[in-house]
Amino acid sequence: MGSFGTNISRATSFTLTGFPEMEGLDHWLTTLFLLLYAVSILGNTLILFIIKERQSLHQPMYYFLSLLSVNDLGVSFSTLPTVLAALCFHAPETPFDACLVQMFFIHFFSWTESGILLAMSYDRYVAICNPLRYSTVLTDSYVTYMCVSVIIHSFCMVFPLPFLLKRLPFCKDNILTHPYCLHPDLIHLPCGDTTINSMYGLFIVISAFGVDSVLILLSYVLILRSVLAIASQEERFKTLNTCVSHICALLIFHVPMVSMSMVHRFGKHAPENVHKFMSIVFLFVPPMLNPIIYPIKTKEIRTRLSKMSLEAKL
Repeated sequence: MGSFGTNISRATSFTLTGFPEMEGLDHWLTTLFLLLYAVSILGNTLILFIIKERQSLHQPMYYFLSLLSVNDLGVSFSTLPTVLAALCFHAPETPFDACLVQMFFIHFFSWTESGILLAMSYDRYVAICNPLRYSTVLTDSYVTYMCVSVIIHSFCMVFPLPFLLKRLPFCKDNILTHPYCLHPDLIHLPCGDTTINSMYGLFIVISAFGVDSVLILLSYVLILRSVLAIASQEERFKTLNTCVSHICALLIFHVPMVSMSMVHRFGKHAPENVHKFMSIVFLFVPPMLNPIIYPIKTKEIRTRLSKMSLEAKL
């Protein structure tokens, strides 16, 4: 009986759902998604290029920003193949193993982004609360250690998910509600008992996003305490202004993530469009907005972009 379930799993493909309820707007939807991808890919690539080229940006804060840009590119390229296949080429079928691989990378990059934002909050904490020790605490070797730790931690968290799904028999229609593969979507399809999958999914949400969120909140409580101790109001504003980009990045990542988790956990009877909308916001908005927010609030990147635009006109 176990081998029968396994054979079903291996033979199954999934049907990815685009937006059938908006059938007359296919061209507009495709244009919208291509625009989102273009902004995300070009914007993050540009940030990586500027940081690499400018020696003055070879600092811990920008190393973390580089990793965030690489991660956002990873999110975009993870969803790109199936979204284009479903919307542009009307080829919604995807093999079982390919779907699991895509699910792994989508969730891996999501978990990694949470860890990167935590590392960036620690960078802001050291810069504001212990400015004299900043260069001795955040050395190149320690920054490398932090980045590698974030990646390994995310990998270890997500690695069991495909195997926990692969052990289950899939014998339904196997129609997904998104044009890409997500664990909360896949977990509803197996015929077998998914209790372990649900418990493990809840465990990694709490242990990763939950712990990261608490530590980020703690760092900003300590930052706020240090800022309020500054006598000059102008200096307070200038100090807090260095955190604006990071706070915006936190909001555009955590608000959609929490909303999507709540909808999947407690909004099972919510319209399908709500689930689709929340997942689109979670996966597409942060990679698109991060390369816009940081140049606006970072003088060095903004200056370099201005020079590049002038050179292009000449």
